[in-house]
Amino acid sequence: MSYILEISDLVVDYGIIRALKGVNLNVAEGSLVAILGANGAGKSTLIRTISGIVRSKSGKIIFKGKDLSKVRSYKITSLGIVQSPEGRMILRGLTVEENLMVGAYSVKAVKMAATDKNGRPTQKRISAKTLINQALEEVFAYFPVLKERRKQHASTLSGGEQQMLAIGRALMGRPKVLLLDEPSLGLAPLIVQDIFRILKAIKERGTTILIVEQNAYQTLKIADYVYVLELGRIKTQGTASELMKDDALVKAYLGENR
Repeated sequence: MSYILEISDLVVDYGIIRALKGVNLNVAEGSLVAILGANGAGKSTLIRTISGIVRSKSGKIIFKGKDLSKVRSYKITSLGIVQSPEGRMILRGLTVEENLMVGAYSVKAVKMAATDKNGRPTQKRISAKTLINQALEEVFAYFPVLKERRKQHASTLSGGEQQMLAIGRALMGRPKVLLLDEPSLGLAPLIVQDIFRILKAIKERGTTILIVEQNAYQTLKIADYVYVLELGRIKTQGTASELMKDDALVKAYLGENR
């Protein structure tokens, strides 16, 4: 199996508090991997460390063969790991479209394999402007309401719409790995279902997703693989279908009558 992201023996301290205690985790390319756990388990710390916001004490974060443990967060974003943060962090004074364009700041022109008129291999340059326009249309396809409200100030959006905007802004960076931190937090159940339906569609289009989430039921329905964190350590792991058969885990995270 090809892993796009490999984490080994990751240790993170906040002063005298050890938040992550030797975490090992792999993310297969094109998969949706979930991290479950109670408050204080270290889920958000793990996501923030991968994205470079929090620095690790020791351990490795390998992305496509490159160790990112000491790489600054803005460089990690430019390499293709993009986070949609907990709490959305929408720029409320900007319009919807301006918020989205902020997410595209790291997009650069690329060269892609092509053939010339004689069928010989060559390279085709695609400009940053073209790539950004393509990303914008993809975001609007996932979230039509954002296209309808592209000129509105982000502060006028509902909570669910702001969460869509936060995910859309991350997608504007054309991520190879999309990091999501509690995307369902504070949302009504019907909106949560919409968000998870869209996340499944994003994964099916080829984007690798690593998601931290407390809504275990919705997460297990769309995840390929799951890690359960407890007090900074991986307590258990397995495919979503395997963990749905784990009576203790089901009782702890889904309740008796899921």
